[in-house]
Amino acid sequence: MTATEENGWELSISRFIKAPPPKVWDIMTNRINDWWCPKPWRAEFDKLERRAGGASSCTMFGPEGEVHPHPGTVLAWDEGKRFAFTDAVVGDLMPAGPFMIGIWSIEAEGDGTRYTALCRHWTEDDCKRHAEMGFVDGWGACADQLVEMCEG
Repeated sequence: MTATEENGWELSISRFIKAPPPKVWDIMTNRINDWWCPKPWRAEFDKLERRAGGASSCTMFGPEGEVHPHPGTVLAWDEGKRFAFTDAVVGDLMPAGPFMIGIWSIEAEGDGTRYTALCRHWTEDDCKRHAEMGFVDGWGACADQLVEMCEG
């Protein structure tokens, strides 16, 4: 999909997973730390309130000692189907420098599951910057890690 203002300057990746949706959802949500960022990086969700308006707080740790905290807010939690986060609101409804809305979803497809991760940005510049940061490779690696966990 081409990123345009009409689609929220969207970037996306998708994978077919040879596993039923309930299994994929269980791993996506209950083992999120295990697939959330590309290895050798690792993620730790300190908080993940599974409801719209809930808080999320993830810290990513790099192999060279890098530490990147990512506070945010859960925008949607549709059990068994999708969840969405943003970095535009943190803490007790405090505005933050918005960069993106991330949406992760699954749906039944044939004898497996279609996983889609997409990211919408406030501006074209943010979208371009995210693409240049390695969106396709990074989010693709996370998707591949999820596929491996679900199919293993």
